[in-house]
Order: sequence, then structure tokens, then C-alpha cells
Amino acid sequence: MKTKYAYPAIFTKEESGYFVDFPDIHPCYTEGKTLEEAVIMAKDVLESRIEIALERNEPIPPPSDIDSLNGDKLMLIVADIENIKSQTRYVKKTLSIPHWLNVAAEKEHINFSGVLQEALKERLASPAESVVAETKRPYKRVQNVSK
Repeated sequence: MKTKYAYPAIFTKEESGYFVDFPDIHPCYTEGKTLEEAVIMAKDVLESRIEIALERNEPIPPPSDIDSLNGDKLMLIVADIENIKSQTRYVKKTLSIPHWLNVAAEKEHINFSGVLQEALKERLASPAESVVAETKRPYKRVQNVSK
């Protein structure tokens, strides 16, 4: 079984950073404030999307020839599925947000999964949650109620 995939990514410079799109895989896009962050996020989203397709037995499309594409910046991004499987397994979650927030976020090409992952990592890295991040055990938040 193939474990490494290389796909061209189109990096488009925007006011807030870089928007990244993989023209061969839909939907597969992300963004980053800097080019370095965008490349890291691109690798992450590509690995996630390919892993999901493999789990669902969906066909993996062949990559386009990078010379046939147009864009501000073009790069080949390599997804190492074996590496990602050894680190984590993704779980699909359903969430609800207000319609207006969804419209505004989609207009800005915000990667919902990326934002949620960043927020959870930040929350779990806070001093109050450090034990949870280290043990990776489920926890129940207890409020201190004084009378």
C-alpha cells in the first residue's frame, strides 16, 4: 500500500497571509499567516484528507503536473500517511454554529477543523489544563462553588 503522496498546492498571498488550495483534491484547502505556517498547515490538511479518503475506500486522484498549474506560488506538498497514522487518528465531529458565523468564516476561507484544533490545543496547554494534556485522560470540569 502506498504511504507517501505528493500533490501540488497553490499558495495565494492575501492580506491576512496565504490561502492554500490543492486543485486535485476537493475539498482540500487551508491557510496560514506566514508562508511557513501555510506550508505546515497544507501538509496537515493534505494528510488528513488522504487518510479520510483511504478509510472510506474513496479513490485517490492522481496529482496534476505542477508545470500545468498557474498561481502565485506553487509547491509540491508531501503527505506521509504512515507518519500521521503513528501520531494520531482523526475523529469526525459534528458541531453547530450560527448561520451568520458560518457564512462569514467561509467567505474568509477559514479552515474550521484547523481553527478548532488550534483552539483545543491552546486550551489544553493552559496551566489549568496541563495535567489533562499530559495524561490525555478525559476530564470533567468542576466549578468551585462557595457559599
